[in-house]
Amino acid sequence: MKIVVLIKEVPDTYNKRVLDLETGLADRAASDAILDESSERALEVALSHAEVNDDVEILALCLGPESAATSARKAFAMGAHRVAHIADDALLGADIGLTAEALAAAIRQDGFDLVIAGSTATDGTSGMVPAALAELLDAALLSGLSAVDISGEAVAGTRITDGQVQQLRAAFPAVISITEALPEARFPNFKGIMAAKKKKIEQLDLTELSVEADREDTARSIMLSIAEKPPKQAGVLIVDSGDAGEQLAAFLVDNHLA
Repeated sequence: MKIVVLIKEVPDTYNKRVLDLETGLADRAASDAILDESSERALEVALSHAEVNDDVEILALCLGPESAATSARKAFAMGAHRVAHIADDALLGADIGLTAEALAAAIRQDGFDLVIAGSTATDGTSGMVPAALAELLDAALLSGLSAVDISGEAVAGTRITDGQVQQLRAAFPAVISITEALPEARFPNFKGIMAAKKKKIEQLDLTELSVEADREDTARSIMLSIAEKPPKQAGVLIVDSGDAGEQLAAFLVDNHLA
């Protein structure tokens, strides 16, 4: 069985994240870069399955700038068998469509049974890449899973929605996305960290994947304007002198909230 795990380098959420007002992109130099937590949890799902099944190969696939290779190498330290990195200047600021096209091309080229991704990354938080991938790969999609069970020919899982618990199952090939309800990732041990330093990350670009970033017949997201986040304004303080309910009602009406 071949499992592809999507991993992503993101700005550390414990640091201040800054928007570059010239490009509209995250200023990666303004904070530390780390492997996204949802990526680590997705990799943990694959590693846990591989521990009890000898025929599993895990490929950790990363798309990002050249610098992302440093974070991607952590997947080796955790236990991934292979790590591939898609890096191309034409992918700078890529939208969901182009990102999914590049990832799908790499996955299709390598072959897969199951793709595992986090539901949302902490930088863009779109949560749409797994769905776009499933469409491009003509694979079943099980999204937002809080529990996963992988067998030899299918994957099953639990999705919790408002007032419901859904039990889902799909035969391979399939794409799944998992939530933070899944266990936290393991810490790489010293042996894994040292071994990871010697392993080679497979490098890919758009030419090798036969993906065109600027096709005229393909719609792409276009940035129209960039603005700094407005400063927070002080809220309205309501002091209860017997008329707090009336004050609250007036506030809601004045702000078109009621």
